[in-house]
This record gives sequence, structure tokens and C-alpha cells, in this order.
Amino acid sequence: MILATLFSPLSLLLLLFFSFSTLSFSHFVPTFPSPSKFHPELTTQLSRSSSSSSSSNGLYETKFFTQTLDHFDYTPQSNHKFQQRYLFNDTHWGGANNNAPIFVYTGNEGNIEWFTQNTGFMFETAPRFQALLVFIEHRFYGKSVPFGGNREVAYANTSTLGYLSSTQALADYATLIIDLKKNISAIDSPVVVFGGSYGGMLAAWFRMKYPHVTIGALASSAPILHFPGLVSPYVFSDTIANDFRSESENCYNVIKSSWKQIEDAGKTDKGLKLLQKSFRLCKNYSSDDLEGWLQSAWTYTAMTDYPTPSNFMNPLPAYPIRKMCEAIEKEKKRSTFEKLYAAANIYYNYSGSATCFDLDDHSDPHDLGGWQWQACSEMIMPLGVRKESMFPESEWSYKSRSDSCQFYYNTTPRPHWITTEFGGYHIHQVLKRSASNIIFFNGLRDPWSGGGSSSRRPKVLN
Repeated sequence: MILATLFSPLSLLLLLFFSFSTLSFSHFVPTFPSPSKFHPELTTQLSRSSSSSSSSNGLYETKFFTQTLDHFDYTPQSNHKFQQRYLFNDTHWGGANNNAPIFVYTGNEGNIEWFTQNTGFMFETAPRFQALLVFIEHRFYGKSVPFGGNREVAYANTSTLGYLSSTQALADYATLIIDLKKNISAIDSPVVVFGGSYGGMLAAWFRMKYPHVTIGALASSAPILHFPGLVSPYVFSDTIANDFRSESENCYNVIKSSWKQIEDAGKTDKGLKLLQKSFRLCKNYSSDDLEGWLQSAWTYTAMTDYPTPSNFMNPLPAYPIRKMCEAIEKEKKRSTFEKLYAAANIYYNYSGSATCFDLDDHSDPHDLGGWQWQACSEMIMPLGVRKESMFPESEWSYKSRSDSCQFYYNTTPRPHWITTEFGGYHIHQVLKRSASNIIFFNGLRDPWSGGGSSSRRPKVLN
């Protein structure tokens, strides 16, 4: 998801779990690619002797806050605590005596250090506003894992994963912010929340639900409308296809016509060997695996199609879709597979360090695993592919999603909970009645822009 001007070069957040064994967009809402070649340097945690502990790496100070497990119930389990990580930079802060502002990043579905180290906007604007910067990690991600930090216990089943939700996360942020302002004697310092992608959704929702805690929100590339009945399930894949087509009709057609050729090659041993050789794969993989690998390259490149080089997801040049299409055009006399490899190499191997590609690598270097649960509980974001797209045709099916979630978690998704809780229908009227000072913005080449409230032009609602 492209985070326009909020992040340089941050993209994001990207939603729902993607099973490469199933090439249907009805099962697919993209999350971060794995593996990523960018590995943020984690700071050392100190032993906790109180509700907060800290360490520093120069860019920010790492602290921990003792957080409540369940903000909405009063059972004995609800009062259990866990350590929630947040990052703190007061380099340019004007201080509590001057009521200098506090800029808070509402953490996404991953390691908060990864986001912080790729967030330029907040660091760039802090000197101008003399702002304190705070980046709060989302519960169940990174180092903010309940149940003693034991990920195996926290992710064990629905009885523990049930505490992973957007509403609990928003309550975490409110509790931490209120406590922090008290501890630094900054009760009168105004708070502005920032976020991109899912974090942008959280920033907007936080302003709506906790207007007494924040005076405003900046929500970048926040698809708050990408839920059943609000937008077409095709807007995501259509935008990606249009991005490639805008660079080159031939580029678009090469990708569109490739799926049948890959599928046919995968039916024979000879064809599989040809695929392995053409795409420099470490070993033979099925055609389904290869198609998923390519879909990932085209999708994530569209999400990070920045006009400047970036290193958030993978090292990429400026205008990476243009570079991919140039690579395809340059290989005019070569086979379709060689053209696709040249384009995919822009995403997977722009640094030139890879000698072969391992399609079985399902590592999670940025602690993103909890999103699969959220995609099976409340974040039901329809994705499909129409026949005219450059991807294989696929119909969105709630039943398919529900069946998958029953299989993995023995749980049934709630497709309309988000719009019940936060609104969605006639969103501009809803926001005018219930919220103010929310800035929504995104680039129109962003695949998630069709689900954002600023899908045509940036809007300030006040």
C-alpha cells in the first residue's frame, strides 16, 4: 500500500493473508512479502523493574508500558497485563511548559521498529512543530505479545487470539497516551495521530472513537471503505493492472498472457525444468508456486511504485513498474519466461545478490503473523479479479474465506463488524457528524486507493 507523503519510503500495510498455494484473489489480501531484504536493527531490551523500561539506539528510545489485556470486560483474565513496546524521540520537543505537541504513530501489523525506521514524514516535521514523537506497537506484533511474550501461547487458539482486534488496539493507544502525558507532565500538550495503511485506518478510527485524546489524525493510504458492500472487489487488482498498462501495453499483455503458458509448462517434467531454469529457481516448484511468486512481485511493486528509490519491502529503484516494463521491452527477442524473469528480478533481486530463488521461504522477519487472524475475524476485505485484468480471473467469495477461517481457527468471520463499529456507508456524512480534523490521502496508483475515502482527491474533513 502506497503511503503517499506520510512515509518516505514507507508503503504499507497491506492486508490479509496470502496463501501462495491458492492463486485466487478471493483468498488473497496482500501482506508484506517474505523474505524481505531489509532487516531493521533491533534495540536491546533492558530488564523491567517497573511499568516502563527503556533503551536507546540514537534514532529513538525504546520503552515498555504495562498494558491491560482486555479493556472491555471485567473477568479475572481481563485484568492480566502485558508489556507493550513504544518508541520515543524528544530531540525537537518544545516541552510540556510550552504545550508542545505530541505526534503519535498508531502501529500497524508488524514490528514497530521496521515502520519507524522507514517513516520520514514525522521525523521531518517534528522540528517545525517542536513535536515529541511516539511510535506505539500494535498488540500481538513485534515485542508486544501478551501471555508473557510467549508467541506460541498467544497464537495458540481463539481463546488467546480473541484479544487481537482493532478495538483493543485503539484502547491500548488511548491508555498509553493518557498515562504518558501524565508521566511527563504534558496534560495540555495536543496529540495528533499518524498512520499508513492499516495504521492509517487505526489513526482515523482513533480520532473518531477518542476525540478527547487526539485533536486530529493523518490517515495515509487508509482503505476504510474496503469492506463488503462498499466498494467493488475488483478495484485493487484493476488498479495494479492499470498501473502496468499505463507504462506499456505490451508489458501488460506479456504478463496477462503468461499464466496459461506457465500452467501448461507445469504439467510436464520437461516444462518444470524449463521454469526452474528460466526463473533461476533453487529447485523445481509447481506452476502454482511460481504463479504466486510472480503475483507477489507485480502486486508489491505496485504498492511501492515510488518516484524515488526505496528499501522498505525490498531494495527498489525509482518508478519500479516502469523499470519492470522496460526490462520486458528490452527482452523483445527472448521467450515470455525470460521476459518475466527480467521484470521479477527488479523486485526480488535489484541488488544483484541472489543466485537463485527459494519459493519455499515462508519466514516472518517482521513479525506479521497475527494478520491472518485479523483477516479471519474482522478485517474482511473483498478482492477479486475480472476477466480483463492481467491476473487470472477470480471471483470474491465470502464462503471461501469463511471455510478457510473455519479450517485454520474454527471461527467464522464477521464481515460487517468494522462498518458497524466505525461506519462506512455514506462515509463523508458519517465523518462530518462524528469526527473532524482527519486528513485522508493516497496516490491514485496505490492499489488500495479504491477503498480509501480520498479515492478521487485529498480531502480535509473539519
